[in-house]
Amino acid sequence: MARKNSQNNDFLHNIRKDVTPKIYNIMVELVNRDREDLADHVLKIDYLLTYAANCINIKDFKEARATADRIKARLDILKENDGLDEYLVYLYEGIVKKCK
Repeated sequence: MARKNSQNNDFLHNIRKDVTPKIYNIMVELVNRDREDLADHVLKIDYLLTYAANCINIKDFKEARATADRIKARLDILKENDGLDEYLVYLYEGIVKKCK
């Protein structure tokens, strides 16, 4: 079976322009392992990371901490299903450090 990419998969095609290349690569690997549900979690984590970073920029640390808790819950889901990537943990830890 051919490797799935943005040309032959609607999910990847729709999100390609919205995410960074590293996040996109993580999602491609998950989709190719037939774990599109986990790729959807990665997409949501990426959105939450961006939102938390914006909260930190406007000095809304309470909302950033609440968002970090939601990110942690999604990362735990990925960890349980062997879909966790070190890059996502690195981004999460950066957000948590800035929240303090």
